[in-house]
Amino acid sequence: MNLGKSQYKKMRLDELVIDSQKGDYKALEELIRREQKNVFATFTYLNRKNDNVYDLTQEALLKMAKGLPNLKNPKMFKSWLNQIVMNLFYDNLRKLNRVPPMLSLEVDESNPYSTNPQISVPDKRCKPLEKCLSNELDSLIKREMQQLPDYFRVPIVLRELQGLSYDEIAQITKTNVGTVKSRISRARSRLQDGLKNYI
Repeated sequence: MNLGKSQYKKMRLDELVIDSQKGDYKALEELIRREQKNVFATFTYLNRKNDNVYDLTQEALLKMAKGLPNLKNPKMFKSWLNQIVMNLFYDNLRKLNRVPPMLSLEVDESNPYSTNPQISVPDKRCKPLEKCLSNELDSLIKREMQQLPDYFRVPIVLRELQGLSYDEIAQITKTNVGTVKSRISRARSRLQDGLKNYI
């Protein structure tokens, strides 16, 4: 099936998944376009440090594209993709815990022959994928969410940002539904306390 670009934009998610599984690269391109902001936002809210959010997003989308032919039920796509995101998030946490702390190096600017490396300064300007997170309230919510412990942050991100059911979250986090509901409730309460001066 060879459709125009606008036709792909009108397709349902499960239709895009099915066409992608059949080797339709335009359907896969549209699927990636639709999901990249959600995946990026999820990693942004989950990670306390945003150094590698772009890398994680790219890796998740690549794993999605490669694994799509093995997805048996296209209607489970969202839950399946979130499982990929969560696995990468936890893998990244484990890697970070194994990396020794880095030392800051000072550059001797008075000596032009200094062998000290230059300090790289991160670019704080807004990037295209960050536009959805750029207004003041979003950054306050993001900051408050990043201060939550993982066991509160993960379920509330999956519920509020990804729109997953309690059952799906319980499956992904390997906990029971009651625990998920309790943690989301407590996370909401903490967020309300943290944001009460702004809202």
